[in-house]
Amino acid sequence: MDEATENCEKAFKEWREVSVSNRMRVMLKYQQLIRENTTEIQHLITEEQGKTLEDAKGDVFRGLEIVEHACSAPSLIMGETVENVSTHMDTYSYRQPLGVCAGICPFNFPAMVPLWMFPLALVTGNSFLLKPSERDPSAAVHMAKLAHDAGVPAGALNVIHGAKEAVNYICDAPAIKAISFVGGNQAGEYIHARGTGNGKRVQANLGAKNHAVIMEDASKDHAVNSIIGASMGAAGQRCMALSVAIFVGKSQEWINDVVEKAKTLMVGPGKQAGVDVGPMISPFAKNRALDLIQSAAEQGATIALDGREYTPAAGYEKGNWLGPTVITNVTTDMRCYTEEIFGPVLCVMSAETLDDALKIINSNPYGNGTAIFTSSGAAARKFQHDVDVGQIGINVPVPVPLPMFSFTGSRASIRGDINFYGKQAIQFYTYWKTITSNWNPAFANTGASVNMPILGQDRK
Repeated sequence: MDEATENCEKAFKEWREVSVSNRMRVMLKYQQLIRENTTEIQHLITEEQGKTLEDAKGDVFRGLEIVEHACSAPSLIMGETVENVSTHMDTYSYRQPLGVCAGICPFNFPAMVPLWMFPLALVTGNSFLLKPSERDPSAAVHMAKLAHDAGVPAGALNVIHGAKEAVNYICDAPAIKAISFVGGNQAGEYIHARGTGNGKRVQANLGAKNHAVIMEDASKDHAVNSIIGASMGAAGQRCMALSVAIFVGKSQEWINDVVEKAKTLMVGPGKQAGVDVGPMISPFAKNRALDLIQSAAEQGATIALDGREYTPAAGYEKGNWLGPTVITNVTTDMRCYTEEIFGPVLCVMSAETLDDALKIINSNPYGNGTAIFTSSGAAARKFQHDVDVGQIGINVPVPVPLPMFSFTGSRASIRGDINFYGKQAIQFYTYWKTITSNWNPAFANTGASVNMPILGQDRK
């Protein structure tokens, strides 16, 4: 790890001197190589992480969009200037790279999340130390090789492997100036505290409990299909999964439709045609989800669809299988609601009014994402204005912004105050250097002064 960091330090000194236009051209080449190698990357993801091939393809594409946005670097990193702040004096600011930056990635998006990080750090002139998840690192390693093939110089992008030891190293190494992290709350809060305690910038996207509100004037088919896709896709292992559905008023009559739709999903190996839900990432993750499902039953909820009953096909008995699960009659004091399940499990709640639904959401500590399904503009606007969540979908189940915006989760879903990608990523990976210059042709005629300089006032 020391060697990798030292290589990043050495490479930074040369990489930062490469013109922004040429760094942009490296990103242009890089996005081309990702396109050409998408099939190989998506197969690596499915083999190690378990998600379906089509879902893995989406994983790669959403990361590719960030690389495409990085190709706008010359305009994204433009500075500021004011001429004649005082007579013969100008002030101008440049964005400067920080140095060695690092990324700590989760298992659930082996391509997208690394691509949230290092392309924008590199194109702004930094070097980067990447730690992919130890559970599925191959996609990240392959993408790092492609970056070097695109023209990223040796040492500017390095990959290290490991678990807590590697995390502690990144938090403590003096050469590392900034840390990007995506993962769970326990790890994220630890990394944020330890990293900032060592004087580093840290941005940390954490856990979530994302709610969908279904109004009685919504398109029933669209709402039901959206909720099932957003709650069960990737076996529910998404930080933006819709894990809670709140049915308002007469829409409560549609709860059984959600259960029936969930029954139609096919569970199996990610490479098998027609599969909708692949395995969970590990026995630990599966057992944790099983425990929370059981706790729901014990606390008075109804297991309307029990994915624990799924029987795997011959040859796959040892897989981490959990079928689609729908839990109804959920209340806010139940563990299945208060804890992030991170599995193909939908918790269903009921509310009499939109205000009641908003109270439930705003009382939850997380603020990653939420959605409302309605045909009423008034209801939609009230929801977007009153809900205390950072990313909102209106008839959109997974409102992850495109890369010209930023990923703006809030409250307990983030630590740090600068978000991922978009304009905020440029802020995170750079600092301002401001210069005030004086080219007064009459220097020789000015005397010494011990008074506070007043730059905004003309001098005669």
